[in-house]
Amino acid sequence: AVYLEESGGGPVQAGESLRLSCTISGFYNNNYCLGWFRQAPEKEREGVAAISSDDGFISYADSVKGRFTISRDNNGNTLFLQMDSLKDEDSAVYYCAAERTHCSRRDPFHLGFDFWGQGTQVTVSS
Repeated sequence: AVYLEESGGGPVQAGESLRLSCTISGFYNNNYCLGWFRQAPEKEREGVAAISSDDGFISYADSVKGRFTISRDNNGNTLFLQMDSLKDEDSAVYYCAAERTHCSRRDPFHLGFDFWGQGTQVTVSS
């Protein structure tokens, strides 16, 4: 079975930083796309960042470009999201996700990823 577990969320002040981690187990695909998504209350789930196993393709949502950085460890078992200069509107439950193919260049943030974590809450206050 494949398991994804997020950690690192919590309350922070606006302007501060957080680093989320996602531990991935049981996922052995050589071709994959790993992503971070978030969902705020009464809003739809949206993609934040995605990284592909082929040629290091990375994509960010416009709202986080320049502030968030997605990365993974060398063996692909841990996914990270470094979040800097946090804003109130970044408050949401953050989910990591994995799919068994390279990231879609046309729509890297589609919601059809194969596996999802349970989420970690990030609350930003000013």
